[in-house]
Amino acid sequence: MVKARNKTVKPILGITMGDPAGIGPEVIVKALARPLVRRLCRPVVIGSPEVLAKVAGQLKAQVKIRPATVLAAATPPGVISVLDPLSELLGPFAPGRVSKETGAAQALYIKEAVRLALEGRIAGIVTAPINKEAINLAGYPYPGHTEMLAELTGAKEVGMMIVGGPLRFLFATTHVAIKDMPKLLTPECVERAIRLCHLGLTTLFGIKKPRIAVAALNPHGGEGGLFGTEERTAIGPGVARARAQGFPAVGPLPADTLIGQAARGKYDAVVAMYHDQGLIPLKLAAFGTSVNITVGLPIIRTSVDHGTAYDIVGQGLADEGSLLEAIRLATTFARHTSR
Repeated sequence: MVKARNKTVKPILGITMGDPAGIGPEVIVKALARPLVRRLCRPVVIGSPEVLAKVAGQLKAQVKIRPATVLAAATPPGVISVLDPLSELLGPFAPGRVSKETGAAQALYIKEAVRLALEGRIAGIVTAPINKEAINLAGYPYPGHTEMLAELTGAKEVGMMIVGGPLRFLFATTHVAIKDMPKLLTPECVERAIRLCHLGLTTLFGIKKPRIAVAALNPHGGEGGLFGTEERTAIGPGVARARAQGFPAVGPLPADTLIGQAARGKYDAVVAMYHDQGLIPLKLAAFGTSVNITVGLPIIRTSVDHGTAYDIVGQGLADEGSLLEAIRLATTFARHTSR
């Protein structure tokens, strides 16, 4: 599964453009205009050259957009190489608006990137944000990137890990309504999250003996059942199952104190029970530089930590920091791991 790559060769990374109507094109142009990126890798954008050229012009960025012909070819400074998988040019669309047409395009960008990664033609994927409503309108019924990537790659188990600043979180549940989340928490669900967290820490981050803590769901860890029973019925048994398989996690521990301990270095990662339990403290600690990683895929995939930000499209206000960090992490993973 894991082989060392030649560290002298810069890996080719496929950067999917995400939603053409969102801030993905802007953060890509801003990030790839930086010399830092070319010192790390050989980037190729999978998206629309016309959209990127228009955005580059609006930003007055000192870059040229060039259709990709040979993926392995290094591009000169100031040139952004773009591979467009669409059979026809992307038609007119309204920036900052959901549409079926842009939904279909962003889904095809992902499918092409996955194909190239599975064929070994690129070393990993870095994804700009998609609009989930748009891809569903286009007939791709996925709640997010993670689920789509799992199906496209045939991965049996995947997990969403988000890292930033001093924190790393792997989520037991992800994009589900709060009211539905407790019934999804089973011992099997928690055990799987711990295993995937261990997999990510060992294979991607090179931590030989990860220190993993599991957050409780309820206030004060449920106070012996006074504030909820999920700690007894699901989380605790899930931790026990994982430990029996050789994954020495601890918990469930009250989340309000646990996350502070993790930020101070006591643990390498926290298994969070739901989306906002981990994302709120993480974005407080590292907003704009945190990165989403899909653990369990047969390919490397990192992503920005933000959405399409329709409210600031076209204003030149989008921050490329998260994309830069996603590229840096993908480069690190590509140099130290193989599929």
